[in-house]
Amino acid sequence: MSPCPEEAAMRREVVKRIETVIKDLWPTADVQIFGSFSTGLYLPTSDIDLVVFGKWERPPLQLLEQALRKHNVAEPYSIKVLDKATVPIIKLTDQETEVKVDISFNVETGVKAARFIKEYMKKYSLLPYLILVLKQFLLQRDLNEVFTGGISSYSLILMAISFLQLHPRIDARRADENLGMLLIEFFELYGRNFNYLKTGIRIKNGGAYIAKEEIMKVMTNGYRPSMLCIEDPLLPGNDVGRSSYGAMQVKQVFDYAYIVLSHAVSPLARSYPNRDSESTLGRIIKVTQEVIDYRAWIKKKWGSKINVSPELDNRLKIRDKLAPCNGEQQQNRDSEPSYNQRLALSLAGTQQLSSGSSASSVSSLSSSDIVS
Repeated sequence: MSPCPEEAAMRREVVKRIETVIKDLWPTADVQIFGSFSTGLYLPTSDIDLVVFGKWERPPLQLLEQALRKHNVAEPYSIKVLDKATVPIIKLTDQETEVKVDISFNVETGVKAARFIKEYMKKYSLLPYLILVLKQFLLQRDLNEVFTGGISSYSLILMAISFLQLHPRIDARRADENLGMLLIEFFELYGRNFNYLKTGIRIKNGGAYIAKEEIMKVMTNGYRPSMLCIEDPLLPGNDVGRSSYGAMQVKQVFDYAYIVLSHAVSPLARSYPNRDSESTLGRIIKVTQEVIDYRAWIKKKWGSKINVSPELDNRLKIRDKLAPCNGEQQQNRDSEPSYNQRLALSLAGTQQLSSGSSASSVSSLSSSDIVS
């Protein structure tokens, strides 16, 4: 599910079309990308997040909506103006590619968050591997959005960063670490060991588990810490998990994934062939035929457009190296394994370990029960 050059080229075209409309209206406006497309941690069906910076007293949502309709950028009836939202945005679906786009005005937090995530991707080279698999895992269970009862991508990324920061094994942060075991340990931590009732997650200053009472002291507007309490590393007093009312559902599916994968890699699993899927990872993650067909269509249509204009390519800076995309079968033929391939290989390697091995390796992580 890792991004491929054709998908990046297609998304750049979408950004270019929308940017052209915006520049026609406001030549001095600055259009920036944030979110998963900026960091490269996007799935084939992920949205594109754009923010427009300019000098307006109020976000000119209706003006831009009219211009986008006039230029037939979006699918008919797909443009929605959410001017009553906490962050007013325009939502649309690109007519040519079916990619969904969210456009906001003069909001710097998303751009800062993308920059913050990129820094940690450099620090922890394993982070993208974990995130893409976890995002797909939550997506297929409709738990990848706050408004559907799940958690946001930003919350998930901060949970993964905290997991790597506080892992009891120093070698867990090495580039050659067993990714399959790390995935099982992530599911074990947040599905079983983490104390959601008493403990909050802190990323800054090297990371820590802290009592929710401590977080509450610095929270603004009288807010109380949420069930999934994550201190915002960029905005003191903000709880990133505040809107994640379905956090316990996410905890349950993480626990389910831990049980399935730890059983799959136990010595006993050799006596029970995996008949339902082709891989160990396939026991918890499925890629639909619709997504495979969509990616094949993208490759066919945008395969010749990978080399985009230098100035736009420099502005987007998605990633230096992306695995070629030719449906799911092509990924298996690549000389350099993709995210999912490397993880699948790692999971296969863990079959020499018992299911108890992962439990013991993260047993000290249950120290999140400590409230001070």
